[in-house]
Amino acid sequence: PAHWHVDPLTAERTGRPNDYLVAPEGQGASTPDRVLDILGSDPTSLMTRFDAIARAAPRTRVLAGRPEDLFVTYVQHTPWIGFPDYVSVRAIEVPGGASLAIWSRARYGYGDFGVNAARVAGWLDALSR
Repeated sequence: PAHWHVDPLTAERTGRPNDYLVAPEGQGASTPDRVLDILGSDPTSLMTRFDAIARAAPRTRVLAGRPEDLFVTYVQHTPWIGFPDYVSVRAIEVPGGASLAIWSRARYGYGDFGVNAARVAGWLDALSR
């Protein structure tokens, strides 16, 4: 957990195409792949809703953190080989409401065939429903 439970707002990306980062405008140390707008009214409610979606995803468990701390890292294993991917999520207050910073990355390999981007997009789509 100490190596993978990394705040997405302070994450230093490797430059390899096996991760995906989303964050609100102007937030975070690295340039995000996608900028997020306001997703909720307060960070606690937003993180609680997101946590339920992540925990319901197949082959996914919490590696470290708690929703009430507004910072959780999940591990999701790939369907066939079982490689772990790590998803660190922080809920933050932004002007007008709350948003998320999410860093999804593969533990092994150089590329990920778009898996991390698709995972984050799917979880965010579920959150918007």
